[in-house]
Formats: sequence, structure tokens, C-alpha cells
Amino acid sequence: MDAAAAPAAEAPASEGAPAADAPEAEEAAAEAEPAPAVEVEPAEAEPAPAVEAEEAAPAVEAEPAEDPAPAVEAEPAVEAEEAAPAAEGEPAEELAPAVEAEEPAPAAEGEPAEEPAPAVEAEEPAPAAEVEPAEDPAPAAEVEPAEAVATPTPAPAPVPAPPAVPLPGPPAGAVPAPVAPPAKAPVEVPLDPVELAAASAFGRVAEDGTVFVTEKAGERSVGQFPNAPAEDALAFYVRRYLDLVAQVRLFESRIPLLSGRDLDTSLKNLQEQVGEPQAVGDLDGLRVRVSLLQERVAQRKAEIHVEREAARAEALGRREQIVAAAEEIAAQDVVRTQWKDSGEHLHGLLEEWKTAQRSGPRLDKAGEDELWKRFSKARTTFDRNRRQFFAERDAEHGAAKTAKEALISRAEALSSSTDWGATAGEYRNLMQEWKAAGRARRREDDALWARFRAAQQVFFDARDAQNQALDEEYGTNLEAKLALLEEAEALLPITDVRAARAKMRQLEERWDEAGRVPRADVQRVEGRMRAVDNAIKELEDAEWRRSNPETQARVSSATSQLEAAIASLEEDLAAAVAKGEKKAIKNAEDALAARRSWLEQIQRSAL
Repeated sequence: MDAAAAPAAEAPASEGAPAADAPEAEEAAAEAEPAPAVEVEPAEAEPAPAVEAEEAAPAVEAEPAEDPAPAVEAEPAVEAEEAAPAAEGEPAEELAPAVEAEEPAPAAEGEPAEEPAPAVEAEEPAPAAEVEPAEDPAPAAEVEPAEAVATPTPAPAPVPAPPAVPLPGPPAGAVPAPVAPPAKAPVEVPLDPVELAAASAFGRVAEDGTVFVTEKAGERSVGQFPNAPAEDALAFYVRRYLDLVAQVRLFESRIPLLSGRDLDTSLKNLQEQVGEPQAVGDLDGLRVRVSLLQERVAQRKAEIHVEREAARAEALGRREQIVAAAEEIAAQDVVRTQWKDSGEHLHGLLEEWKTAQRSGPRLDKAGEDELWKRFSKARTTFDRNRRQFFAERDAEHGAAKTAKEALISRAEALSSSTDWGATAGEYRNLMQEWKAAGRARRREDDALWARFRAAQQVFFDARDAQNQALDEEYGTNLEAKLALLEEAEALLPITDVRAARAKMRQLEERWDEAGRVPRADVQRVEGRMRAVDNAIKELEDAEWRRSNPETQARVSSATSQLEAAIASLEEDLAAAVAKGEKKAIKNAEDALAARRSWLEQIQRSAL
């Protein structure tokens, strides 16, 4: 089978981290026919040199590595989606499959990562599929951390792997690898050609595949990429450098968003990564860029400190407001306190305190304890006042209940009485005592009132029944009195007082003989009869005033005096007119008008 028919199917990790080869073990090669093994690349692991099988097994190309190391045993067949651990003891994050990386890159030569590598002929071995595990995660504070450059770790001793299970269909002499479920090929983010070219200027590749980076202190070996074009080897380590640049750029953009602890952790991690990274690029410039971040981090930490102090002061002020509100509730007059509303308000303040404690800034312990003592004291005072208030009210309710039960007993004893007038008065007195007894508990008070009302109702129902019977009996009396009313009202208007009074006396005698009328009609008929009697009395009084000798004597004397005064004033007025004295004329006229008015009133009252 041609070597061209077996192109390498790269499945790079998130940021293109290098990995070591996972060649087939010599034991597996001696027992089975040659088959291509998928290379599993642990992060920063040492490369494993190609191992020739005893029976003309194809040589496996080694991935770039920093220093040669013993071969690491791997599973006989590994898909790009699920790469088996290369050393059985490497960290889990260094053995992550390429498809789980945050930013997967496409295969270098366009082949799907899920396709198994075909068998490789011994004369012209083809590179096996590369599966690059994800690098160590970046600092926890970063949302999308770029890959961290891990420190090379020596691989453990080889562990024999089980032989591959033959499947039907492969070429004779080859043991195909088991096929894993297909997975989506990772997509590689294209690199900026300008940045790639600028970084490549700081590196070179020796004839043996060793890659060097040029730094201020001189050249330094960063790894080896044998049996590969120099451009690919250099691009591999340049990509690492660009990953570091991306991490620095991401950290710069996130400085305003990170906490103080995350700033320190991320900065320390970057400083460690740019110390001696296995990468090719302007590492000196990158180190300077990272060192300049220290000042920005310090400035941001100072801002965080100021913000934290301001938030702490604001939280302290709010806690003081909570305490003041609780103390105000506790200081309320117990008589006027709305206990339910105040209790809910105090509970809301407690929940607000808990929320501030959970999610707010941490306060000074001494200050917070002092505020909590005040808050707790206010709550204790409120609860004590509430218990005392309700205890006193319960005692009052008990006393009211006892008093009302006694009133109910008296009311029930009177309910069978037939002394309607006196018993009705007793019930009025009981009602006054009931109001003065106070209130029991709502339900008990309602029940007591129902019993008290029922006792009264028995008496008043019996009285109403008696009155109804009397009303039926007095119905004929009403008709007689209505006829008498018609005769009495016929006297109006009164022309002869003496005749009207004589007729009224006769009607009153007949009125009394008619007897009682129904209670509902008493006021109506009595009122009409009283109106006629009042009209007669008014005329009698007026006649008496006219015929009274004493009244006549007083009227005559007053009349004589006023007439003499009027005559004298008329003489004074005539004299003043003759003299032309205006003031005397006016005084005489006013006095004369007053005397004449008095005389007219006296004469009218005598009629």
C-alpha cells in the first residue's frame, strides 16, 4: 500500500500543544502483523524514537519533543476522538482528547480525525495519526484560558499493550485498529500570517530537527521535530508562542473584571509560562509585556480595595438603618402597636440582614457584632412586649368573659317575666353593664353575645306577642277615635272660643270612653287631638289677656303716659322748627317716632 494513501490525520488540541510519540511496543510488534499505531501525545512529554519491529514492522514517525526519552506504551489503536493515555500515569488534563479542547483545530492535511490510520508498508512508512491532548488549563479566573506550557515530564517504563484484534477486510498481513464512534473533526483557528512570520524570525531548525529560539541571552533549544519539514517544525513552536501572546492579551482585557486573588494567580501563572517556554517568538518582548502588567495589576488591586471599602461603608450604613428601624419598632407604644404588621416588618428586616450577610461585603467583626447585639436586643424587646401585651389582654378577656357570663345568667332569669315595663328597664341596665364589661376573645365574645341576645329575645318576643293581641283587641277603639278626630278637627278655624271649648269637652269625654288604641297608632291619633286642643287654648289665652283687669290697668296707664309724652314732643318739635334749629328738630322727630311706636304696640297687645 502506498505511503501517499495513508496521510496523517492530525487532531490538534485546543491551542496546538506538542506531544510525544506513542509507538507500538516491541513485544506487540513481534506477536502481531504490522499495523499503524495512532500516536498519543501527552503534553510536554519526551519524544519516543521510532522502534523497528522484529519482523519488518513499519517505522513510526516520532512527534517533536524536547529531549529523547524512552518509548511510552500506548493502546494498539487510538482514534483522534478518544486518545488513550500515553504513559498510564500522566495527569488527566494532559491526556484530554483533541475534540474536548476549547478551540479545536482542523487536521493539518485535511483528513477527518475519526478515520483510522491505514496500514503502513515497511518500505515507506507513513506518519501515524496525531492526537494531541489539551494543555494544562489556564488560571481559573480567565473565562477562556489559553493553553499553559507544561513542564516536560519523564515518561514511565513501557507497559505491554494487548495485541490488536483482527477485523475482516484489512489487507493481508495487517492488524487494523478498532474503530471508535465517529466524531466531528476539530476546527483549527487560522493564524495571522503576519504574526506567524514575525515570530518565525526568532527561531531556526537544525538538520536533525532540533528547533532553536533566539533570545537576548542567545539561542536555546526548545524541542526536536525529526522527520518533518523545517517549516512545520518551526510553525509548531511558533503556534505555542502565539498561544502565550493570546493568553497575555486575554489577561490584559480581563484585568478590570477579575478579583484581587484571581489577578495574582493569573499574573503568577503567566510569569511562570513565559519564563522558559518551549516556543519560538519574541519571548524577551513577551516577558517585558508581562512584567509591565504588574503595575496595572497593582493599580487594579488598589481600585478593588477602594471599591471594597466603599461597599463595606455602604453595607455598614444599611445595617445601621436596619438596626435603627428595629429599635424604632421595639420602642412603640404597646397599646397602639399593630403587632402583626410590626412583626412582619421586623421579620423582613431580619431577612434583609441575612441577605446582606450572605451576599454583601464582609464587615469588621467587632462592628458587626455590636450592630447584631443591638438588633437582637430590639427583637427581644419587641417579643417580650408582645408576649406581655397579649398576656394582659388574655387576662382582660378572661375577666370580661366572666362578667358577661354573669350578665347572661341574669338576662336568662328575666326572660320569662311578664312585667313588661319593669323588665324592659332591667334589660336596658344589663345592656349598659354589658358594654362596660369590655371584650373577650372574638369567637368567645360573639358566642356570649348570641346567648345574651337570645335571652333578651325570649322576653321581647313574648311582649310583642302580647302587644299584638292587644292591638287586635284595640282595633275597634281606633275606629271610634278616628271618628271623634273628624268632629274635633271640624271646629277649626275657631270663631267662637267659648263654644269651641264646650264642644271640645264633650269630645274629650267620649275620647276617654273609647279606650286604648293599638300601640302603633297612639302617637298619630293623640297628636291630631292635641293639635285641636292647642288651637283652642291659644285663643283662650289671648281673650284672657284682653279681659284681665290688671292688664287693662297697666295698658291704660302706659297709654296715658305715652300720649302725654307724644304731645310734649310735638310742642318741642314745633318750637325747634320755628327757631330753625336742625339738630333739635332731628332729636324731637326721633323721640316722637319712638313713642308713637311704643303706643301702637301697647294698643295692639290689649286687643
